Amino acid sequence: MKKGYLYIALSTFLFSTMEIFLKLVAGNFNSIQMTVSRFLVGSLVLIPFAIKELKAKEIHLEKQDFFQFAWLGFICIVISMILYQLAVMHTKASVVAAIFSCNPIFVLFFAHLLLKSPIYKHNIIALILQVVGILFIINPFATKLSFLGITFTILAALTFAFYGVCGKKSTDKFGGTVVTCFSFILGSLELLILVFFSHIGFVSDFLISHNLDTFASVPLLSGYTLSSIPIFIYIAVGVTGMGFCFYFLAMQYTDANTTSLIFFFKPIIAPILAFIILKEFIPFNMIVGIIFILCGSIYTIVCTMKLEEKLNHQTA
Repeated sequence: MKKGYLYIALSTFLFSTMEIFLKLVAGNFNSIQMTVSRFLVGSLVLIPFAIKELKAKEIHLEKQDFFQFAWLGFICIVISMILYQLAVMHTKASVVAAIFSCNPIFVLFFAHLLLKSPIYKHNIIALILQVVGILFIINPFATKLSFLGITFTILAALTFAFYGVCGKKSTDKFGGTVVTCFSFILGSLELLILVFFSHIGFVSDFLISHNLDTFASVPLLSGYTLSSIPIFIYIAVGVTGMGFCFYFLAMQYTDANTTSLIFFFKPIIAPILAFIILKEFIPFNMIVGIIFILCGSIYTIVCTMKLEEKLNHQTA
């Protein structure tokens, strides 16, 4: 159990620094370039752990498994993480971190729609608290935040939650490390193919003419300098590779509810780090919003643990 809490602490710290370090090199790299690069490199870090898990379970991957991983990779990398990267470009790192931490609540509703999982009263209350928290952070009546950035963040959180629910059956069969590793690899390759297409003349011209310059002629090797390379390595290997590795090791040594503490601590740690590293001011409305999000997260965890305890007593 002590190992589990160590992995939770490591994963929480790494995930809490994600938006901050992405912000630090936002001017060096194209957002699509950063996404495909960090997930491709990060997935390579997970390969030894994925192979070990497959051998331990004596499972051999079939053709249809790779199709499923490709589908999951498309949702996560090509859609969700592109939206996430665009969010970091358009609004504060602390705001992205706080709102994205709401994705476990979104998971509940996608799980209800797709997997017929039950939704309890405490789930609704937690969602309301999270929404109120987001509204306080956005502060629609006196906001100076980018509406586009907020929209990208919410869509990124929603699609990441959708990815998690769509991958549940595969995760139950293969384990989280295997699903994450191969969906990241295939999703990165899918995005890489789109990058190559972005260099075709008429495609690039079409994107530029529709104000989609970010997606046109996406570079792959530019932006690497003596100052940006260490940060990129930290993002790709540390945050993306080891962060997810520690996350799944935490689930292995504890349980899903305990591991979800990562999303409880992140909204606290990320704004503090953003203030220290990026000098991002934390206004009062954002503090109030974070408190509401934390209350929703805590309420969900406590009620879920009580429900599981009650169900265990009934089946004992």
